[in-house]
Amino acid sequence: MTDRLTVTPLPFDPRFEAIPEDEPDTVRELVEAMHSIIETTYADGGHAIRSVHAKSHGLLQGELVVPEGLPPALAQGAFARPGRLPVIMRFSTNPGDILDDKVSTPRGLAIKVIGVEGPRLPGSEGATTQDFVLVNAPAFVAPTPKAFLRSLKLIAKTTDRAPRAKQALSAVLRGAEGALESVGGQSATLTSMGGHPLTHPLGDTFYSVAPLRHGPYFGKISVAPVSPELTELSGRTVDLDGKPNGLREAIVAFFARHGGTWEVRVQLATDIEKMPVEDATVAWPEDESPYVTIARIEVAPQTAWSDARATQVDDGLSFSPWHGLAAHQPLGGIMRSRKPAYEMSAGFRAQHNGCPIHEPSSPPPLAD
Repeated sequence: MTDRLTVTPLPFDPRFEAIPEDEPDTVRELVEAMHSIIETTYADGGHAIRSVHAKSHGLLQGELVVPEGLPPALAQGAFARPGRLPVIMRFSTNPGDILDDKVSTPRGLAIKVIGVEGPRLPGSEGATTQDFVLVNAPAFVAPTPKAFLRSLKLIAKTTDRAPRAKQALSAVLRGAEGALESVGGQSATLTSMGGHPLTHPLGDTFYSVAPLRHGPYFGKISVAPVSPELTELSGRTVDLDGKPNGLREAIVAFFARHGGTWEVRVQLATDIEKMPVEDATVAWPEDESPYVTIARIEVAPQTAWSDARATQVDDGLSFSPWHGLAAHQPLGGIMRSRKPAYEMSAGFRAQHNGCPIHEPSSPPPLAD
């Protein structure tokens, strides 16, 4: 990571996206699998929740601060103008059912910036928001929609089934992942299946994993904690014994006493061979193009989660990389497949919960 641009970014060429002829069929099956997940959880619980990242652990309001003097290559889209814009942050874990936190899976961070101006992406016309949907890993678990579909079908079959068995399996997988990490390895498959370490989410750095446009260029976004109280949590274990919502409790306890600051960073592509658009499992080499700070997010102490906040954010909002500016067009198959999948999930929740989902034009004050 650096605080200045040290590379010559590669302009985006539409030919960098290679869309398979059968991608529409694959995406249709992905949407069907996600619909199966959300139907199952609705039938069991009587309330429609997200088909992925259903369980929220922290719901925060803060500000995005874009500094003056960014170089032209960095000052693009939501970062084109210096100033302060309101944001909403949602910390989550990735299953589509609500599980005990001891079933430890990768974490997500969804960010909604409010009040951005500029030409919009298809489907988000008339809004003034920019969403960034991130996970705490620099690469995705599957390279393409077709590869991800195989995993998603398995997840759909096990949704809302055998929660105690999932806890036991998670413990085994955490042990296997820990052994692998002790010799310098890591397995995205093990962590995605429940082998994620029982660490504090506020110490994690989050990534877009798949690329998006950055004006005339393209790159990946990350959000990293930088205030001392947050960085101290990196790798710290959270006690979850007898605490099915222990991650939420840890985040609430933190923001009852502290605020937090994160840096928003971009890694601009410089070599299409080493930094492909269509293979989301490739972590772009940072020695070729380091992440560069383009903004920060500031959050004051607050009530980080409550039932009232969950109604506002979990039920009343949706997050999608396709909510935003044309300057941040999502790229690659994984990103393309998210548009109809997330639209289906939001529509299902709105219909079955009787709670309209909309893009805010001004920052809604979150309840305590």
